[in-house]
Amino acid sequence: MTAMSLTGSRTLLYKEVLRFWKVAFQTVAAPVLTAVLYLLIFGHVLENRVEAFPGVGYTSFLIPGLVMMSVLQNAFANASSSLIQSKITGNLVFLLLTPLSPTAWFVAYVGAAVLRGLVVGAGVLSVTIWFAPPTLAEPWWIVVFAVLGAGMMGSLGIIAGLWAEKFDQMAAFQNFIIMPMTFLSGVFYSVHSLPDTWQAVSHLNPFFYMTDGFRRGFFGVSDVPPLVSLVVVVTGFAIVAGIALRLLHTGYKVRY
Repeated sequence: MTAMSLTGSRTLLYKEVLRFWKVAFQTVAAPVLTAVLYLLIFGHVLENRVEAFPGVGYTSFLIPGLVMMSVLQNAFANASSSLIQSKITGNLVFLLLTPLSPTAWFVAYVGAAVLRGLVVGAGVLSVTIWFAPPTLAEPWWIVVFAVLGAGMMGSLGIIAGLWAEKFDQMAAFQNFIIMPMTFLSGVFYSVHSLPDTWQAVSHLNPFFYMTDGFRRGFFGVSDVPPLVSLVVVVTGFAIVAGIALRLLHTGYKVRY
């Protein structure tokens, strides 16, 4: 990027961060509360009935899954909601008048999405550790999968935000694609507890590899080797980011 585009990208990133931070009670506190409610309900009911990993209590097992689910969902929501709101209210035209390159748009929107995802994830972790203090067996995997997962979901949020023309379409995308894939990614269970057929289906879900790799950082054990998860997530991120950049370059549903 040129110096002008880099400056513009920083400005747009600041605007996107400020957008969600000014309503942090809704964009940060509310997802944290939701995750805590999941923990209280599922942890209380299943703590003495389920052992996903040997020697790991169910509440301890559940916490990384809830953190990663919060990271993914909020990273997606940040990029997608910003674009759809800008399109519907009509203020996206002011960005189109700037000399910002599509790459600068991508960096700003995905950067803000990653930041919101990590802030919400840190909030969930800071509250839930009081219920079951986590171990940090291989902490580098925590950082790697949190950043890559949030980046992938931010890119997917750009695609959804460009595609959707009204809030109903965005809600359908989130409710019928994002929510099921995150809930079925092993957040609440180990896939080894599933029948063989459903284990195979779970391995087709890229969100599973994000959650499993992230959980590896806490316990040092996982359902699949972390390098396999890393390859899948990096490949998925590259594909989704490439599609998002291509749509931005062509002005898909932005420049009519």
